[in-house]
Amino acid sequence: MRALISIDYTNDFVETKAALTTGSAGQAIEEALVEVTKTFTENKDFVVYAIDSHDTNDPYHPENDLFPPHNIVGTTGRNLYGKLADVYEETRKQATVYWIDKRHYSAFSGTDLDIRLRERGITEVHLVGVCTDICVLHTAVDAYNLGYKIIIYKQAVASFDPIGHEWALNHFKQSLGAEIIE
Repeated sequence: MRALISIDYTNDFVETKAALTTGSAGQAIEEALVEVTKTFTENKDFVVYAIDSHDTNDPYHPENDLFPPHNIVGTTGRNLYGKLADVYEETRKQATVYWIDKRHYSAFSGTDLDIRLRERGITEVHLVGVCTDICVLHTAVDAYNLGYKIIIYKQAVASFDPIGHEWALNHFKQSLGAEIIE
């Protein structure tokens, strides 16, 4: 059994002048990311939207020292970007679609994702979204440590750091045994 985990494809990470944008790199993956999501949804596979959820001026969150404020609860920056927002709105009431608010890079950290996957008998996770070398990477590492098979869609992941993006793609394959779909 398989699941798709769509990570942080939000306005704050993709819009041109957003808080922590991947810019044109993130915009360029929209079509591929949406197509993968539609395929999983139509097949009735489990589709998880794992989305950063931050509070304004949270003094306890370590990301505040690393990045500008982003994906703040109650702001439009936290909304899904472009056509993915439409796909989510059309399918969000399906039993196979699940939204996770996450405070940390990994979709597994502090969430019930592992429980949700295991109760459905899922052994294979497919990852799309941003940023390749941050949230996608940390989700993949946790998936590896939990024993999941990992599939990464190269045309559906992006970063604001081209060197980090390429490094992460290599790391997925060489260190986590992930399959990279071109």
